[in-house]
Amino acid sequence: MKKIFWVLIVSLVAVSTYAQQDSQFTNYMYNTVNINPAYAGSREVISVFGLHRNQWVGLDGAPTTNTLAIHSPLKNENLGLGMSVVNDRIGPSDETSISVDFSYSFPVSVSYRLAFGIKATSNFLNVDFTKLNIYNPGDVLSQYNVDHKFSPNVGAGIYYYSDNTYFGLSVPNFLETKHFDKGQGSFSQNSVAAEKMHYYFIMGKVFEMTPTIKFKPALLTKIVKGAPLQVDLSANFLFNERFTLGAAYRWDAAGSLLVGFQVSNNWFLGYAYDMETTQLANYNSGSHEFFLRYEFNKKSDRVVNPRFF
Repeated sequence: MKKIFWVLIVSLVAVSTYAQQDSQFTNYMYNTVNINPAYAGSREVISVFGLHRNQWVGLDGAPTTNTLAIHSPLKNENLGLGMSVVNDRIGPSDETSISVDFSYSFPVSVSYRLAFGIKATSNFLNVDFTKLNIYNPGDVLSQYNVDHKFSPNVGAGIYYYSDNTYFGLSVPNFLETKHFDKGQGSFSQNSVAAEKMHYYFIMGKVFEMTPTIKFKPALLTKIVKGAPLQVDLSANFLFNERFTLGAAYRWDAAGSLLVGFQVSNNWFLGYAYDMETTQLANYNSGSHEFFLRYEFNKKSDRVVNPRFF
């Protein structure tokens, strides 16, 4: 019974332990500051971004993620500042991360800038074991919930970009925090789940196919010790600077459809639907992701040609 219970905890709280510890986003190209602090301020306006992801719909205890982020350049245009809140609910666990991002950028050529960023994060974890089906009420583990367990972290990233091209490399969390390593009695000697460092590499480029159609392929790779390499490929088309339509593929995991609409010079909204390509597809009806972005125009400027990333 104890072994089965521990397997459940590892699966639900660590989300398959290594495969997906950091929050997963299909629309990562619009939510870059969450994985790379050097992105903060790069859009040259105050940018507010909100996202809701409902993963593996129909599967009991599946992940639900909500995130809110804001970032902006400072008066010194070489500096950027951002803040984000990410909440993940997975089975009996509820985890909230609050991050502050700081970036410094400078021109390296007529077209390109190079930015360095640091991220400081406060993480709060709650686990309510009573939400699980406990077949042995006397099991000592079920008597010790995790309440507001705090753990700090720090990360860093670099971001090299122009108006139509970008490359990024980042590690959002350097500290490998262990959970449940201070349990009671015989459970105190081992940690059940340990968060590993995630290494991210991103790149993308915008091609102007016609005066009214732009094409942007993008790539995200994620490396985590003990897990297979994750590769996300996406291709988006932008029509008349307003409507975005595209597709994405997460290697050996899921295929996605993406749509977005620039409602005005300030508002941009989008949606993505993921369909699993693994056996997990037999147990859920896919994943839904919605996001909304609001950006303040520069003083005395009107954003006529919104950036594609």
